[in-house]
Amino acid sequence: MSRRRVQTFILVGSIVLAFLLQLTPLPQAFLPLKPYWIALVLIYWSIEAPERMGLGFAFLIGLAGDLLTGQLLGEQALRLIVLVFIVLRFRSRLRFFPLSQQALAVLALLLNDRIVVIMVRGFSGDPIPSLGFWVSPFIGMLAWPFVFLLLDDMRARLRAHET
Repeated sequence: MSRRRVQTFILVGSIVLAFLLQLTPLPQAFLPLKPYWIALVLIYWSIEAPERMGLGFAFLIGLAGDLLTGQLLGEQALRLIVLVFIVLRFRSRLRFFPLSQQALAVLALLLNDRIVVIMVRGFSGDPIPSLGFWVSPFIGMLAWPFVFLLLDDMRARLRAHET
């Protein structure tokens, strides 16, 4: 199997897994604790394989997310475009941060995502969310090292298996 096919397999598989995790039902009390899995996976691919992760791809993933979750059409697409744009812009710096500093950068990105959500929902007339709305970015920050190491390990194993 070629390197490009292996990377495509991991990319598509990780995005499908992120969608499945995003769609996993939780009790109402635990919903604010669910990290934005799709964003975490797209952040990883934007840092590690920017040639595969562009704004158009982020837009399509966001539209698929909107259709799967039943949200306002285009909300996730806008959120992911903003997120991927920022990551691609600062990729050269983020890539060489230690994992702990990357986690803090991911926190900043996810907090920015929450601000975009508030703006979009404010324009659509939705009420301002409760304080629990701000918990998810912190959970995403804690999940980032695991997401990064898991995807990085999968890529390394399949590259080693390929040779």
